[in-house]
Formats: sequence, C-alpha cells, structure tokens
Amino acid sequence: MNIDNNDILIRLRYALDIKNTEMVEIFKLGGIELSKDEVLKVLTKSMDMDELEIEDQIPCDDEMFESFLNGFITFKRGKQEPKPGQPEKPAITYEHVNNLLLKKVKIALSLTSEDMIEILELADVVMTKSELGAILRREGHKNYRICGDRYARNFLKGLAIRYRG
Repeated sequence: MNIDNNDILIRLRYALDIKNTEMVEIFKLGGIELSKDEVLKVLTKSMDMDELEIEDQIPCDDEMFESFLNGFITFKRGKQEPKPGQPEKPAITYEHVNNLLLKKVKIALSLTSEDMIEILELADVVMTKSELGAILRREGHKNYRICGDRYARNFLKGLAIRYRG
C-alpha cells in the first residue's frame, strides 16, 4: 500500500503528539492558512472515503506537505532571519516526499544521523549510515537515492516509539 501525504501527516502528528491547534500554527508558519476544521479534513485517511463524502477530505499535495514541513522546522527551532540575498521563506523543492520527510524532520528535531538510524532500529529496520546519507543527499547528486515507503513508514513508527513510548 502506498503511503500518501495525508497519511504521513496523520502518522507524524500521532508520533510527535502534535495538537490540532499546533497543526494550524505549523501550517501557518509554512505559509498555508487553514482553520482547525480544515486541518481535521487534511488529517482524514483517504481509505475512509467510503464512509465520507469526497469533500470531507482535503488532499495534501506535495506543495502543502513541504510547506507543513518547513513550518514544522520553524515551530520547533524558531524563526530564523534570512541571510542577505536569501528568500523570506524556503522555496518549494518538489523533492520526493519520503526524502523530504526524513530531511526536514531531522532538521526540526535536531537529530543526528545516528539518532535517525536508532529510530529506524526501534521499528526493526536496519539502515547503514551510507544508505541514510544517500537518502539525505540533494536530488541530482550521483549518490542520491529515493526513500521508499517502507523506510518512511518505519521511520514514523520509530518516532512514535521514541517520543510516545
């Protein structure tokens, strides 16, 4: 089963125990204005669609997802003044969603590569430092690798074990 952006947000919210009001604030910090009701519609699983009207779910596209992650970094680490010549807010990269998840959560939570490997191990997944490095590289780098859904899902599972366990 493919993991979609809405599902990733649901799992991330659960793993880190992020409150609905904090979700609204994080989206706002990322440049997206959503009401609490709209956030709840983003946090609706797409497989629940049989029971819901289609308009009851707001799909989280890649731009919205990356904006959320940028807002999450600001939420956790505070607003940083842009350096001269830097844009006010980070540009949307449209990089692979799972790679973005690992990179931006690593930054937001100030995790080391060792921390991330330990988080994956909590979910019974072994990843070498070089495999992780390939996932964290900039897209286009010769050693860049796309992060598969299995790693993303287990990273979120490991976060839940570490932060909620």
